[in-house]
Amino acid sequence: MTECCGISSEQQKLDKKQRQLLWTVLVLNAIMFVVEFVAGWIAESSGLIADSLDMLADALVYSVSLYAVGKALRYKANAALLNGILQLSLASLVIIDVIKRYVVGSNPDADTMLSIATLALVVNVACFLLLYSSRNGDINIRASWICSRNDMLMNAGVIFSALLVSSQQQAWPDLLIALVIALFVAHSATRIIGDARKVKRGELTDISGCCG
Repeated sequence: MTECCGISSEQQKLDKKQRQLLWTVLVLNAIMFVVEFVAGWIAESSGLIADSLDMLADALVYSVSLYAVGKALRYKANAALLNGILQLSLASLVIIDVIKRYVVGSNPDADTMLSIATLALVVNVACFLLLYSSRNGDINIRASWICSRNDMLMNAGVIFSALLVSSQQQAWPDLLIALVIALFVAHSATRIIGDARKVKRGELTDISGCCG
């Protein structure tokens, strides 16, 4: 009996630690979503808007992981399915925005792109470091760590596109990185939806995460 109680207590401590970690990265990503989206809208940057979508996608994944801590698998599958559908819808809107800006033209502000994308990179590095020590543990934490790792590459892509916009005085680098990010999010969302459906059918025992 004592041993069982000890295991339960240890699991409770682990669940609490996971919740605290996921809450931290969730808040950081949610704040950066708002900052990047507003800045992208003002700066006419599809790249920043798409990168903000990536931040929102991560916040949603962290929310699902947070919701799933200590809960039955079916709850996680239902939440992940809703998450994936929302991500896919938002990615589609970004792709539409890229097409519209390509047709009617845009004039992205390279300086704003560079400064905000650099700030986003700093936030993702912070999340990466916070999650690093737990990367080989729980599946939810591992998926979150992989997301942060991939996000740093996305941020670097936006920074590089901002430098190209500045040097070339053209909008195509901004549109290109936005399209790449939107397609990446759409691919990840499709995988989440597929995995969630397989879990609901009993064909899988866990959701793969956000980054596929």
